[in-house]
Formats: sequence, structure tokens, C-alpha cells
Amino acid sequence: MPLTSKGFPLFLTFDLDAETMWTGRDPAYAARPILMSQGAYGWKVGTGRVLDLLDRYGVKATFFVPGIIIDQREWLMEEILKRGHEIAHHSYSHSWILSLTPEQEREEMERGFQSIRRVTGRAPRGWRSPAAEISAITMPLLVEYGFDYSSNFFDDDSPYLHTVDGRETEIVELPFRWVLDDAPFFQYSIVLPGRTLQAPSAVLEAWKGEFDVLYAEDRMMMVGMHPELIGQPSRIKALEGLIEYALGHPNVWIGRCDEMVDDMRPALLRARAGSGR
Repeated sequence: MPLTSKGFPLFLTFDLDAETMWTGRDPAYAARPILMSQGAYGWKVGTGRVLDLLDRYGVKATFFVPGIIIDQREWLMEEILKRGHEIAHHSYSHSWILSLTPEQEREEMERGFQSIRRVTGRAPRGWRSPAAEISAITMPLLVEYGFDYSSNFFDDDSPYLHTVDGRETEIVELPFRWVLDDAPFFQYSIVLPGRTLQAPSAVLEAWKGEFDVLYAEDRMMMVGMHPELIGQPSRIKALEGLIEYALGHPNVWIGRCDEMVDDMRPALLRARAGSGR
């Protein structure tokens, strides 16, 4: 049975970390203008280039944005919303969760939550952790705050419903893996891990290969990107190549996480009920 009513779900998601890609690891990096300029590229140039590309193909996407970037660049959030995309929760400051106390993690959740509600007029529905880490209280916080979906785990190629503290929930997990993230291919900084500069053709080859298998198996594909990385001139062509390739197949839905989750949740609930779990 297809996961959604519109066919194979391809999620194009963008973590608009901007300067927080650096300051989230060490606030002292804010005093280093060249490092900060690498992050600023995301909101100054990269996001606009991504938005224009999505417009050209008539597809919608989800932007996971730290609350501090929302507060600093409200005009950009308004542009993202005007073009029909979703803004989802990506913490407040992009601080490394495992370095936070429970009180600090709750503050990050609350501040980011309020930033999104202020600019969108509604509570965020999805959450993605900074740097793919969670703590013992993260999933209970998602339950408490009423999130509809998470995109954090690496343990499947299909969506599933979370069980938190032994209790079944309706939170849908949209899993991904590092091969479906642009950072391992493109992130280069003298102070960040990775330090890699691969050709855009390498990521396009990898993503086409992933698509072929996932599409044949009728699963889903979650691609995580960063406007400061994928929004650079040669790299945006790799994203365009993936969009063209995917849309060349029948019954492919490229859309917002919230809308696709609403479409697939009933089938996931029926499957869970049928399994007796």
C-alpha cells in the first residue's frame, strides 16, 4: 500500500542554521567575522536561491529554523511563508543538546516554539534536533508540546510512529541518514568537523541512487540540506538535478512535511493497530 495518497513521498528539507552552525558549538565564534560570514551566506544568498528553484518546479518544502534566526531575520521568514513553505522547529540557538541541562533544553524548546508561533500564527508541528542529537528528555518534550512529527532518527527508510516512555503516540518519525544530508559532502570550515569539498556530481549520483532503491521499494526519501551549503551556485544545480530526476518518475509527491504527515498518518495508525502493538 502506498504511504501517501499522492504516491512516493520525497521530502526536501532545509536547516537554515546560518551563523548558528558555528555559534551553536561555541558562542565565542561570534567574534570571528569570517566564520560568521560563511553562515550569513545562508540567509543573504542561499535561501533566496533555494526558494527560486522550488518556485520554478512548483514544489513545496519545510525549513527547520533556529528561533534566534527567526527573530533576527523575520523578513526572510515572511518570504518563506509567502511562497507556501513550512517553518518547523530547530531549537533556539542550535546549541548542542548533550551539553545542556534539562532546564536549558526546555528553555531552548520554549523559546524556539514561541518564535515560530509569533511569525506563523500557529504552533510548530515538526522538530529536528541540532546536530542530530537528543537527550533523555527530548522525546517527552515533543509529546508535551504536542508535536506531530520528528525528523531525527536514522533507523529506517520508512516513516513510523513513536513510542515514548512505553506509551504509543501519534508522532510520526521521518527518518533520514547522513548520505541524504548535504553537510557530509559540502561542509568545509577550519573549526567544524567534516572539512570536505566534494563535487556536486558526487551528491547527485548518491541521491539518484538512493531515490532509485527507495522508489522501487515504495518507501520515502528524506533529504536534509542547508541553504548556506546547497544554495551555492554549483550545488544548487545538484538539487535541481534531483528534482528533475524525481519528477521524471510517475506518482512522486514533493511536499511539506506537515502535509505529507497528515496524509500518511492514518495508514500508519491502521498498520499499528493491525500489528497488535
